[in-house]
Amino acid sequence: MTPGLWELVLEGVWTTIQLLVLSALLAAAVSFAVGIARTHRRWAVRFLAGCWTEVFRGTSALVMIFWVFFVVPPVLGWQLVPMWAGTLALGLTYGAYGAEIVRGALKAVDPAQREGGIALSFTPWQRMRLILLPQAVPEMIPPFCNLLVELLKGTALVSVMGMGDLAFSGNLVRLALQESAEIYAYVLLIYFVIAFLLTRGMRLLERRLKSGVGRAPRRGAGTREPGPAETAGVAAGGGAA
Repeated sequence: MTPGLWELVLEGVWTTIQLLVLSALLAAAVSFAVGIARTHRRWAVRFLAGCWTEVFRGTSALVMIFWVFFVVPPVLGWQLVPMWAGTLALGLTYGAYGAEIVRGALKAVDPAQREGGIALSFTPWQRMRLILLPQAVPEMIPPFCNLLVELLKGTALVSVMGMGDLAFSGNLVRLALQESAEIYAYVLLIYFVIAFLLTRGMRLLERRLKSGVGRAPRRGAGTREPGPAETAGVAAGGGAA
């Protein structure tokens, strides 16, 4: 390929990465907000969060992009640029899947942990922030990693709006060179490299989050071994008994 065509492909890679980051941030916010609401003690909150999840999880991401970019603007009288339309559609759609990940991880925490927070007179928010989330978040990382890779592949859907992402740029280069196999091999390789880096990064994050969970207390940090005098006293007491 000529330098100009490579520049077009690199611009598509940059657009894809931008879209991935923005939609992932929105999806993460939606996942935690809706997922936590799904475990709320009030049934009305759980019902509304469940309806949100079912609507966005049960609809096509491609159709959602069509709605956000082509249907909603004439109704509301304003038009989103393709980047923000794609971010909104992908973030809401994949956030619905993430909400179920959050809900499942929170439900998997031992109920005794929640009961301990109640016994300590913690508020619901304190129990969530100090007890439940620190234990649930490390368990969310593997499924979130898979969801992030799926989101990366879902960014190719924005090409229907004429947005210059990697898939759209690759198609333009294919039309210019009339070489399908070579161009799409490059596109597949680029997607694979990005997905591989995402997977490595998420695994490092998982190990980092799990490094401090479930450790035995260090000697001297609230616990100590009994001294000789205490040991002798226990032994004497046991013998007397």
